[in-house]
Amino acid sequence: MSFTKKVLPTKIELIRLKRSLKASKTIKKLLEDKRDVLLRRLDEIINEATNAREKTFKPISDAYVALYDAYMKSGSLKTESTASTTPVTINIDVNVKRVVDVDIPTITIDSKDVGLTYGFVDTSADLDYATKMMRLALPTITKAAELENSIFRLAGELEKTQRIINALEYIIVPGYIDSIKYITATLEEREREDFVKLKHVKKIIEARQEI
Repeated sequence: MSFTKKVLPTKIELIRLKRSLKASKTIKKLLEDKRDVLLRRLDEIINEATNAREKTFKPISDAYVALYDAYMKSGSLKTESTASTTPVTINIDVNVKRVVDVDIPTITIDSKDVGLTYGFVDTSADLDYATKMMRLALPTITKAAELENSIFRLAGELEKTQRIINALEYIIVPGYIDSIKYITATLEEREREDFVKLKHVKKIIEARQEI
């Protein structure tokens, strides 16, 4: 894309364009640094998220197996009734942290070990074990969810940053360069024309003085 048809070939415009070109190159460099930091942080968080997911597999698997056994032994009605009447014993605190200029929600689980909060009558040991495994897995599940949300947000910021870099590299900076070349060439051509005119006028004046 060329801006040459939209600029005035004047010295003031040339100065302005040179300043804009310098600023664009500076911004591009800053954005490239930001992109590199985003890529490194994304790589770190992806590894953390992978580890967090792997840590959830066994406790969740054990919890679902135990819950299935509890359904089989106590019946779905009794198991769901016990679950629905169990009081909440977990506090969730949500905050926001900044990672490379991106707001990332952070989740803190305050899980108090209050033991089993339901009666033992008509419930099975499988339900107790499933409850224990779910409580054990919850902080890791929450951490995995937080990390995956971070990946999504940072990836979005990375994509936006790269789009701006591409626009600067392939459209804006080349446009400024073309315009600067156009104005420089136009001004040089005008100077040559003015020089030729001055020489012509000088010859006329000298010729009249000789008469």
